[in-house]
Formats: sequence, C-alpha cells, structure tokens
Amino acid sequence: MSDLTVPTATAPRTAPPTASTLGELRASGHRARSVHAEIRANLLAALREGRDPWPGMHGFGQTVIPQLERALIAGHDIVLLGERGQGKTRLLRSLVGLLDEWTPVIAGSELGEHPQEPVTAESRRRAAELGDELPVAWRHRDERYAEKLATPDTSVADLIGDVDPMRVAEGRRLGDPETIHFGLIPRSHRGIVAVNELPDLAERIQVAMLNVMEERDIQIRGYVLRLPLDVLVVASANPEDYTNRGRIITPLKDRFGAEIRTHYPRELDDEVAVIRQEADLVATVPDHLVEVVARFTRALRESSSVDQRSGVSARFAIAAAETVAAAALHRATTQDEPEAVARVVDLEAALEVLRGKVELETGEEGREREVLGHLLRTATAETARRRLGGVDLALLVEAIEDGAMVTTGEQVGARAFLDSLPVLGESDLYDEVAGRLEAGSEGERASALELALEGLYLARRIGKDSDGTETVYG
Repeated sequence: MSDLTVPTATAPRTAPPTASTLGELRASGHRARSVHAEIRANLLAALREGRDPWPGMHGFGQTVIPQLERALIAGHDIVLLGERGQGKTRLLRSLVGLLDEWTPVIAGSELGEHPQEPVTAESRRRAAELGDELPVAWRHRDERYAEKLATPDTSVADLIGDVDPMRVAEGRRLGDPETIHFGLIPRSHRGIVAVNELPDLAERIQVAMLNVMEERDIQIRGYVLRLPLDVLVVASANPEDYTNRGRIITPLKDRFGAEIRTHYPRELDDEVAVIRQEADLVATVPDHLVEVVARFTRALRESSSVDQRSGVSARFAIAAAETVAAAALHRATTQDEPEAVARVVDLEAALEVLRGKVELETGEEGREREVLGHLLRTATAETARRRLGGVDLALLVEAIEDGAMVTTGEQVGARAFLDSLPVLGESDLYDEVAGRLEAGSEGERASALELALEGLYLARRIGKDSDGTETVYG
C-alpha cells in the first residue's frame, strides 16, 4: 500500500491566517511549539470545555481513551495492540483533530519546517539570506497526518530516505545532505506518522525507525544526517501471540512510551452503535435486527468453536448488516414493493456469504454453517425475549395449533406475509407487537411480526418448515 494522507471528518475548514512572511508571522505574536506540546494543549482545552476529542469511538470511554489521553499529555509515542477490527486505525486517525487547524511552514520547504525553526541546510540558508522576508505558507492539519501499512517489502527508503542519484548526477557530493530523498517519517516533520501492522516490517527496517525515534538522526548508506525531527510516531499491531508474520523488536518496543491494549465493544449498545455508524445500509434494517447481528457477533467472540486468537472483527458485524439490507432490497425489487425493510428471513443471507470471515478452531473445520447457524438462532431468541418479553402471544400460538400456517421467505413480500397471518378476532395482539418494536409502515410491521413468529419457533411453541425458498410457520 502506498503512503496515505488521510483527511479527518472535522468541521468545515476556516480560512488560513494571512501572514505570508516571517516578519508578519512574528508581528502576529505567533510562537513555535512542538507537535507534542500542540497536541497536549489542544487535548487539555477540549477536556476543560467538555468537548469530545474522539468522535465516533464507541466502547473505549472507560478503558482505552483514558490511557491514550494520559500518553498524549505525557508526550509519548504510542503503539496500539489489539485483534483485527477493534478500531485501532480509526483511533489513530482521530488524533488529527488535536492538531492546530493551520500551522505555518516555510514555503517550498521539503519537510514543512516552521519558519522560526528551519532544520535542513537549504532552509537554514534561505532563512539567513531572506530574514524577515522568508516566505510563509499555511498547512492544514489534514495534511500533517501520514499513514503507512507495513508490508514485508517496505524499504528503508520508504520510511527514512535514500540517496537520490539524480541529485548526485547534478554535481553534489555523495555525502552532501542535499543529495538525500527523504522518506515518510522525515516528511511527517511537525506532524503525525502512523504505521499500521508494525510487526510486518522487517527487523532491519525497525532498526532504522529506532534510530529516528531515539536519536532523531537519519542514517543512510553510511552517512549520518542530524535532523531535530519533531514527529509523533504512532503504530498498531496485533498481539504477538496472534501474528506469526513478525514481531516488534524489543529495542523499538521500548522506545514507544505507551503500549495500549484495545478491545472489542464490551456492551451490546456499543456494538449496535458501531454497526449503525459504519454500515452503509441500502435498505431499512430495524433496530431489532441490528441487535440480532450485534448479539450474533458477540456470541462468535465467546464461542469455543471459534479461534479467538484471530478475533471476530467489527467488520464482520458491519458486513452482516449490509448483507441483510441488500437481501431486503433484492426482495423489494423483485416483488415490486414500495419500500425495502429487512426481516428475520434475511439473516440467513448473511450466513451464506460471511462464513468465510470466521476462523474455527482445529477440528471444527467444515462445520462453519452449523456453528454460525446455531449462534444466529441463539442471538435471535435472545433478542425476541428482550424485545417482546411480557407480550402474551398465546392467541397466535392457538391459531397456529388450530391449523393456521404463515408463509415467509426471501422472495415473499411484506403484504403477502401479513395476509397469511391468522385472524385473531378483535385482538390487538399484532398492533401490540408492532408498537413494542416501533413498527409503523407495512414493511416494518412484517419485520416485527416475523420476529415474534421466529421467537415462538425458537421457544419450541410452534413449528417451522423450510425448503430453501419459502418458510412456513405451522
């Protein structure tokens, strides 16, 4: 993966300051400060004002976030350890919001140096020659975050730099600092550089990072270039007991001031919030079905049949919700329904396409469908009990025992499903179920009543028969 500058979803940009020379910058009262001091000041200001510095992060409020905030206040470089899909990258990207919106740089400088603190030979020479007329440009905080996905083929040149043969050919000496083409970390001077999957870096590359983080110098092909780099280095990694592709070398691990463990959401509401926030749903997925998906995902993380060292990513739950929505839209299109609303029957579609995203324990291979099907039924039953507890469904059970049959299926529209429900006289049971699940439209009522039927089946109060295309409760 190539180097990536990731914009942050913040408020619309304001206009940059107007100072265009070093003299104007000094006259405005601006003072240079390190990136660590900048982040610390902005974080403390947000905490004092009661603003949330971590928008969109769910489930970390009492665990990960306090540790991260203390590390930033201390000015430490940070490594986040956790299984896949725990929000590590999203958390790192949110650090951008703690930078000043605009910061001054020497116009045209390769490393984005502060006009009052040039670090390269060329910028120091320009500062000496031009004095207060040194041109100033303004850089937005979105441009001060660089991200690299570590891969085994990542080179020292990618992260640190290398000798540029074109500059040597122009007549410069090989040891001249101006012959160097800088890599990602020096180019992130006065900003944040994030390395994802750090253990995947070859050990010799990690050694090169070690020198930058500790000594703040760059060693390239036997030449040492002293640069007072000002950069916050953050990284993510899977726990060492899971990744067999590599490890973080001990000296480099020691240079990170903070090692913070992340985790999957510990509360059901946080799991639901992540799905709602991240899933791109092409149809209406009622809250009770999102809850089923959340419970299903949590059950997978607790199952002894699933390899917990690999984890069950939040992306699994997001993809499941998106698949359920897609199944609903498919049905609505083929059945010419006015609205697409997901129902319990659509959960089966998620099983078929997502079972490859879960790694089972040795000895369980080949049983993905059985394991996932059992846990999905358990999650559905728990959701039905929680959502419909206290609703007396005896009249519906009696009608089915007397011979009524209700037909549903992936190609059975909401109106056809509702028409197949037995008439319960003057009972308002169907309205009560719909009201409990806040179902207003025809599609939402069908979804609510299908959950009630599936709950009765899973409680073994009614039967169910399916031929793969249609399902009959009876």
